[in-house]
Amino acid sequence: MSADDPSANADRNPIAEVVDNLIYEPTQVHEHGIDLTASAIYEVAAPGRLDFGGDELVDADLEPVETELHNPDDEFGWWSLEGGQYVIQHNEFLTDPDMALLLQPRNELLARGGSHPSVQVGSHLPLVPLTVPDGGLEIKENARVSTLVALGRTE
Repeated sequence: MSADDPSANADRNPIAEVVDNLIYEPTQVHEHGIDLTASAIYEVAAPGRLDFGGDELVDADLEPVETELHNPDDEFGWWSLEGGQYVIQHNEFLTDPDMALLLQPRNELLARGGSHPSVQVGSHLPLVPLTVPDGGLEIKENARVSTLVALGRTE
């Protein structure tokens, strides 16, 4: 097997067995984890509610941020984000609720002033808050924004 063979990457990285809907496995799967891609970015349009007992728990209203093409022949658009808080959704999803994983921002996102919290995940990938610096940030559809790394089994 060559290094470009997706099955070679999957053999080296057990996380690949529990993540579905990868955009391009040879690029996303590496020895340290799996890079996850942006499928949607939302603005919080109306607040959610959180209480002690959960009886008054209400989701925030999220509105999708539209993308724009930089060039007419582009296949994917860009989110042009002003500084502030957003919510990001990934393309990928998890298939094994017994594997404990850590979702963290990629260094490339951090180096451009963007960030999201590191979160332990198990049965599903949550929507995560995205912080954009005051100067703004452009993110292309399907950009690799996060990395999943293994923590172990929860059996």
